[in-house]
Amino acid sequence: MDDWIDYYDSTHTIYVSKLHRDLHFQIIARDIIGYITSPDATVLDYACGEALSASQVASACGQLILAEPAPGVRGRLIARFAPNTKIRVRSLDDVRKMQDQSIDLVVMNSVAQYMSAEELDAALLNIRRILKPSGKLVLGDILQPHVGMFRDVAALLSFGLRNGFFKDALIGLISTALSDYRHLRTRIGLQRYSEEEMTAKLKAAGFASQRAATNIGHNRWRMTFIARPPLVR
Repeated sequence: MDDWIDYYDSTHTIYVSKLHRDLHFQIIARDIIGYITSPDATVLDYACGEALSASQVASACGQLILAEPAPGVRGRLIARFAPNTKIRVRSLDDVRKMQDQSIDLVVMNSVAQYMSAEELDAALLNIRRILKPSGKLVLGDILQPHVGMFRDVAALLSFGLRNGFFKDALIGLISTALSDYRHLRTRIGLQRYSEEEMTAKLKAAGFASQRAATNIGHNRWRMTFIARPPLVR
């Protein structure tokens, strides 16, 4: 995961325009809010990235913890949300030290593909530890083995067409093809899981899970899972 952390801590071209970036985070925030069931909930956004719309999420819960591994991104988060007393910024090391059963909702969106299988297993075990018995994990944007890059391209172009940045999306795809992102994706690859594989991985970490009807974000070709600690009878 370290190479991907370094990439996202750099000046990258993953977003084709400011509009694309802003809409991306607005939609993610909207979808996260849909999983918050109490205005008093403590929510953890695991490897949150720039989280530009985090204030919207914070307004729907009691406390929002933004956990981000990239130090440069983390510094920007601290500066951006310093005035908001409902938002706290933490490192992933901090998450590993969190109190048992202290979190109501954990969202890990568009993260698993950048982690090795072993890194994901360790993260899931820790999340299981810090979740309240009534809590849940939302694991979003999981890439499927049979869905290739063409679907990602189609999803971006469709998103751009619907929201007025189709031309920027076309130009951005060319830039991405020549960028460090494409080189990293070719050299390291992205982790992909079938529905059965992810369900088994979550079960091994102590979760009961099901696939959500819709994915977080705009890419309908990817999967989201809702996982909970099993009910104790």
